[in-house]
Amino acid sequence: MRLIPSGSQTVGPFFNFGLTINGSLGVLAGPGAEGERMRLSFQVVDGDGAPTPGDAMIELWQADAQGRYDDGDADFCGFGRLEVDLNGCCTFETVKPGRVQGHDGRLQAPHINVILFARGLLKHLHTRVYFAGEPANAEDAVLAMVPESRRATILARPLADQANAWHLEIRLQGEAETVFFDL
Repeated sequence: MRLIPSGSQTVGPFFNFGLTINGSLGVLAGPGAEGERMRLSFQVVDGDGAPTPGDAMIELWQADAQGRYDDGDADFCGFGRLEVDLNGCCTFETVKPGRVQGHDGRLQAPHINVILFARGLLKHLHTRVYFAGEPANAEDAVLAMVPESRRATILARPLADQANAWHLEIRLQGEAETVFFDL
């Protein structure tokens, strides 16, 4: 049997073949990593709010707790990649990132860079995760470019029933669509 991608499968169903078979890619921070440990979960949904089961992949790039990207720390890699499950969900284990310096020299609020790959997307999508209630959000130049009415789409919320757990829903289209950046 030959598998030939159809027009609706231009980006998949290839993720589970080789890009996401290593579940340890969901752990960005090892036991010796400095900083506030946290779990960050995602759910990818369509415009109607229905989960997009399987065949989507989320990639994370982030700074460590001191605001440094990959400084050679064996306990922190700053990169993660997971496929979503049948409910459109995945969960990463990491540390809350520190503030990094922007191109203008000002410090950015703690954030995690997110890249989403999914069936039917000809080009992957870029967004960021900020943390609801973070005082530095008010000073972040990138977040300030997002209309105030849309900022909630990239603010992870703490999960009330779990310590150090945050969640962000990524809505691909429609009302309350997640803010995606044109990079």
